[in-house]
This record gives sequence, C-alpha cells and structure tokens, in this order.
Amino acid sequence: MGTISAKAATRIAGALKKYQPIIAAQKARDVNESDTVVVVTDLLQELFGYDKFTEISSEHSIRGTFCDLAIKLDDSMRALIEVKAIGIDLKDQHVKQAVDYAANKGCDWVVLTNCVCWRVYKVVFEKPIDKVLVVEFNMLELNCRSDDDVELVGLLAREAWAKERLGEYLEEKQAVSRFTIAAVLLSDPLLAVIRRELRRVSPTVRIETDEIAETLSKEVIKREALDGEKATAAAKLVAKAANKTLRETKDSDSPASANEPNKA
Repeated sequence: MGTISAKAATRIAGALKKYQPIIAAQKARDVNESDTVVVVTDLLQELFGYDKFTEISSEHSIRGTFCDLAIKLDDSMRALIEVKAIGIDLKDQHVKQAVDYAANKGCDWVVLTNCVCWRVYKVVFEKPIDKVLVVEFNMLELNCRSDDDVELVGLLAREAWAKERLGEYLEEKQAVSRFTIAAVLLSDPLLAVIRRELRRVSPTVRIETDEIAETLSKEVIKREALDGEKATAAAKLVAKAANKTLRETKDSDSPASANEPNKA
C-alpha cells in the first residue's frame, strides 16, 4: 500500500513489539472492560499516534448508555470506539448502538475492539442505518516486521485521516470484490463485448446477450456473488457508474456542446 510515512511506520512497528506481550498477558488474566479501555487508550496514543489529552475523549452518551472512546481531530469527531472486555468475542450487536449514535452525529466511522481484535466499520447513511466492515486485524497475530501488517494498522493511525485512507481503502476493496466483478460481468457493455467475442469464435451461430447473462448467472458466477445485500449494492454501484458515463456521453454529443465556442 505504501501510504504512511517512515516515521509513522517506525512508531507502529515499535509499539506492536512493545504491546503484544502486554496484550497477551492481559488476555491471559482475562481483565475486565475498564482495564481493557486503559490499554486501548495507550495503544491509541503510542501505536496509532493520537494525543491522549486532546484527541481521545471518553464516555459519549448513547441513549442512556455510553460509548467508551472517541477520536476527535480539529474539533471534529472522526470515529467512535466501542471497547469490550478482552475476553469477550466481538459480535455485530456490540457495535449497533455506537453505529446509531455515530449516524446521528454525522460520524462516518466506528471501531469495535476487545484490544486483541479490532474492527473498523463505515457507517452507511441509509434507512435503516447500516454499517460495512472495512478493516479487521488481530493485534497478537500481526508481525511488526511485516510492511503489509504495519500498513494495515496504519489505516487507523492519526496520519491516515489527512489522506482519507480508510475511505480509499473501502473503495479499493469494493472495486475488486466478487460482488462488483459479478455485477460488471452482467452489465450491458460487458455482455455486448462477450457477445462480440463469442461471435468471432462461432460466426454462424446467433448469440443474444440474454443467453450469455443466463449462462453467466447460472453456470459461471457463484450464486453467493449474485445474491444478498452486497450483491444488490454492487449492482446499483455499477448501474450508477454506467448511467453517469451515458449522461456524460450524451452531454458531449449534444448540439449545445458541439456549438459551444472555444474558450481562449
């Protein structure tokens, strides 16, 4: 990925080496949630690079309960952090309240962690409010000498917000997901290309795009890439991009565009 500075990478690698034994010891002791929050706060400072006093705040009320921590930069809430005790397995239900609260505050990101496992979610502003898991890693399984592992952790580091790396990383994941690729394969432009190439192979055979689409959806593409919310979202994304291209093409071909005088 190559998206964080050498200085940040050195800090992350050093903090990983320092804190992995500490986290393992805390897990072996099965410490409670309060003690887990203490270690998470230290990680936010020493590993992720946030100022403990000005950029990490605590106890944000969420409908009578509290979200443990929040990251604030330039007086803007960047992410809410829901912390569970180190021995608790993370589940979607643990992050629901934080996601709802983040949506109400216009905050795009929520982190769920038990200090060992870290999950970063993008809040989806729809009805009902939803979330997308963007990043997930296990602190005890990371290798401080691995550039890829350091870069992965760096997505949540202070330096990444200026470059909007979490959003870029999500777009990268979505662009090459099986759902998006399946939707692209079934889009009209791609079906037309496949039809043209198949007619080159068998010039005497009449081939229609609906036949190709049926074969792709039933025999070539796995069903799991075509069904469900992610598949529907990918299809909408591809359709939206295709419609945008079509509009731009029509605008460029319109008489008004053709007659528009050149600007000096």
